[in-house]
Parts: sequence; structure tokens; C-alpha cells
Amino acid sequence: MRKRFFITITLTLTLAFFSPMLVSSSCSPAHTVEQHDTLYIERETIPDQITFSTYNIPEHVEFCGKDIDLTRFDRRERMDRELLAFMYMHSTSIQMIKRANRYFPVVEPILKEYGIPDDMKYMMVIESNVNPIARSVAGAAGLWQFMQTTGREHGLEVNANIDERYNVEKSTRAACKYLENAYAKYRDWATVAASYNAGQARISQQLATQKVTSSLDLFLVEETTRYVYRILAAKIMFQNPKNFGFYIKTTDLYPVIPCKEYTVTTGISDLSVWAKEKGINYSILRQLNPWIRENSLQNKTHRTYKILVPTKEGMYYDPKQIVPYDKNWVVE
Repeated sequence: MRKRFFITITLTLTLAFFSPMLVSSSCSPAHTVEQHDTLYIERETIPDQITFSTYNIPEHVEFCGKDIDLTRFDRRERMDRELLAFMYMHSTSIQMIKRANRYFPVVEPILKEYGIPDDMKYMMVIESNVNPIARSVAGAAGLWQFMQTTGREHGLEVNANIDERYNVEKSTRAACKYLENAYAKYRDWATVAASYNAGQARISQQLATQKVTSSLDLFLVEETTRYVYRILAAKIMFQNPKNFGFYIKTTDLYPVIPCKEYTVTTGISDLSVWAKEKGINYSILRQLNPWIRENSLQNKTHRTYKILVPTKEGMYYDPKQIVPYDKNWVVE
């Protein structure tokens, strides 16, 4: 006689929604019969094990116009680690792609304007998960994760009232200034990326001490050692998410929000009132302008700010209007 047992519907749903990269054994799918809030499962039909797939590690990868050899054992294993992390951190990886549809169209033209290789956008991807309001425990903030001092050094206003590290366009321009300066010193984009994480002083010191010319050959702390490989893994994932088991529809992507831009050169005493006058509420205003940090805009020095207000059409989700920025990201 068959043994039967029951589990709660919560556990059953968890099993049902495992990643498409999970492959069961050759056993037949479990047959379930619903009775009230309990699912009964025949014991013999449950797979004995679940097998996880791995990503085929490429022998080399192109980064900023330079071919990086991944056949050396340490490079191959480091690359393997990061590819597996992107593959099985499902929610984070998928959200990166969804957000990229909104922010890559803003970031890419600025990189091009400054002569920065397009691949450097993937550094932004791993810095913030393409989240413009990301903030680290160390206090780094925004898409490019600037610390306060570094942000100010590269032209950003950072104080209690205004924090331009959260301004997508301005922080990207600040990042380009840093990258320009670092490339003039190192002439190698992988090393430039490592310096963004560890600081130019640390990287320069270690290059001299260890007598190598590329950060990929340095023995560094784990975070910095992983850093460039995480960038490479992000590029590989974004080139074809389906290879990682991510089957994303066009309607899943976050669209660019059409906005009207208001130029402001004076202070605004109450942004809640100002927002209401523009047909939105304070919450929407802050979401579209996260660089504003308080309920007022002081602006005692009469600087010029551009405040984004979504159009009436842009306020609401319309799947017919969503266009994939990169067709490789979606299945339809």
C-alpha cells in the first residue's frame, strides 16, 4: 500500500516556483489533489534529488576592447564563482535587468560623451544593482556608490538638503570624471575598475609592490579581487539572460518614465505644495528626484536644479508602450 503524507500549501508553492535552471531527476512530476488547504502528494513521485546547472565558463571575454584570458586556473575559478552568483541570486539578477531598461538609456550616452567604454556601465550594475537609491552600510550612495568626499571631489553637491549622488545624470558624469582620471594613470580599464573599488593609492601601491601591470594579476583583499570578475559576469549575463534561466517578457521591464523638466533657480519652501501644484504628490516627486533629501529646497546660492515631474501618461503602467532597450533581454 502506498504511503501518503501531506505538506502545507506554502511549501508546495515554494517547490513550484523554483528557478527554471533547476532540473529534477527522471522521476515523473508529482500528482497533487487539493482538499481544502492541504495538498496530498504520493511519496513515490517526489524526486530523490534536485540538480543544479552551472554556466559554461568562456575561455576568454572581451572587456573595453581588450581580450581577457580566462584559461588560467585562478581566473577561471574566480569567473565561475561570479557567474554562479548571478545565476542563483535570481531576484537580484532579474531586477538588475528590469531596472537597466530604465537607466541604461540615460547612462550610455553620457559614457559615450566622455569617451568611456560602454562596458563600464557594468561597473555601475555591480555597484548598486542598478538601483539609484542604493546606499551601503559604509555610506556610499546612488547608482555609482560615491562616498560623500569622493562625490564632492568630482563636482557633486552633498549635504543634508541636496545629495546629487542620487541624481542619475549628475552622478554618472561624476563617475566619468573619475574614470577619465584613472585611465590616464593606468591605461588599462580593468585596473581602472579595481581602483574604483579599492582606491587609486592602494592599487598603485600594490602594482609597484607586486611588480605587475594589471590588477587581474594582483593578490588583494577578497572584495577587490572579486570586483572585476563580477563586472565581467554582469556583462555576460546581460548579453543573454536566457542562458542563466531568466525568461523575461517585454512587459516585465521597467519603462523609461516620460517627464517634464522644471528648471528651478530659487528655493522652494514646501515641496509638498509645489508637487501638488504640478499635479502629483510629494511621494512621486521624491521618487523621481531622490537627490532632494528634505521637504524644502533651500538653494540659498541660487544654483540651477532640474526637477522631474512625470507626465500624466507616464504616471501609469501601459504594457503596450514598453520597449526593450536590448532585445536580447526578453523572450517576447
